[in-house]
Amino acid sequence: MHAGALRIELRIRDAHSLKEKRQVVKSITTSVGRTFGVAVSEVGHQNLWNRATLGVAAVAPQAGQLDRILHRVEQHLRERVDVEVLEVGVSHLEDPE
Repeated sequence: MHAGALRIELRIRDAHSLKEKRQVVKSITTSVGRTFGVAVSEVGHQNLWNRATLGVAAVAPQAGQLDRILHRVEQHLRERVDVEVLEVGVSHLEDPE
């Protein structure tokens, strides 16, 4: 088993309030979770109206499959017109077996 986490810092385009930002973040977390079968949560910058940091967690039987999932999530977010990806970090948890 392989588990990984993706940390993505985003700039929310055209958001001028926390309410507008939260609508975008909610849309992202719902669509990414459903599309890629991952867990998504806002993990940073909760009180800034134009920034968000998302954490994405995934589990897969092979490391290559895990990497593909996390890469596809990142690409999906880079293709969205309502956000700009500022920074990306990946962490892996290896199964000791």
